[in-house]
Amino acid sequence: MYTVRIPKVIKFGENALGETEYPKNALVVTTVPPELSEKWLDKMGIQDYMLYDKVQPEPSIDDVKTLVSEFKPKNPSALIGLGGGSSMDVVKYSAEEFGVDKILIPTTFGTGAEMTTYCVLKFDGKKKLLREDRFLADMAVVDSYFMNGTPEQIIKNSVCDACAQATEGYDSKLGNDLTRTLCKQAFDILYDAIMNDKPENYPYGSMLSGMGFGNCSTTLGHALSYVFSNEGVPHGYSLSSCTTVAHKHNKSIFYDRFKEAMEKLGFDKLDLKADVSEAADVVMTDKGHLDPNPIPISKEDVIKCLEDIKSGNL
Repeated sequence: MYTVRIPKVIKFGENALGETEYPKNALVVTTVPPELSEKWLDKMGIQDYMLYDKVQPEPSIDDVKTLVSEFKPKNPSALIGLGGGSSMDVVKYSAEEFGVDKILIPTTFGTGAEMTTYCVLKFDGKKKLLREDRFLADMAVVDSYFMNGTPEQIIKNSVCDACAQATEGYDSKLGNDLTRTLCKQAFDILYDAIMNDKPENYPYGSMLSGMGFGNCSTTLGHALSYVFSNEGVPHGYSLSSCTTVAHKHNKSIFYDRFKEAMEKLGFDKLDLKADVSEAADVVMTDKGHLDPNPIPISKEDVIKCLEDIKSGNL
């Protein structure tokens, strides 16, 4: 038996943000300064709400405790996570304490976090990936409006992340017919959007990717990427080469098109400062990504992948 979990309600498309009806006395949780949050809230058309805009980037359990302490006595009717992963993760974790529904509105895209049961918070200064059914949104609102004004490099990194998640999710041993259908459809949309210059379709492709990979896993490409992320390379950028090489190693059906899409986006070659053998040891500890890989992976395989990435042999 397979189980697939997605939000109860998904609203998406042009002006989904403004056409959605929001509950009165909701608490909007975000990270952005007032001038930006006011712009977003005006676009939403939300009335009679409370606002908390002090969530820190890469939030910790302390952010959750502060939110609960300040606003639980005010009995909000719902929590609305408006922003990137930081705002949404705080809402995901906090909603149970408030006993209310959570509405997730991503202002960036690529992770598909509004669709998943994943939550990332720091505990004692260390990031921890949590996965529980309670983190799933009651409603998700996905609108390309937020792409306006986003720097091009961030958009490129984000769409690369979405492509990697979709294609690795398709290949995952933890997948099933439905997750593979969602992942393949997601990549088809993202590939078409990249190759035919239709960035307005990126958020929709990312949304489908989140529905797909969020119910299985990513694989070798993500495991390889973290040694580059540890050296300060943006996650999406690192996946441009790491997932390409992983698809080549896995003989994935997506290898040619994924590589073509990354070339169209114009990512530079990656470098790795760490010793390749030591970096491979780090990768090999990532069983959460390596165990679902479609074929078994050895340290020698990882070393070969890392050397190919460094040399640009994609």
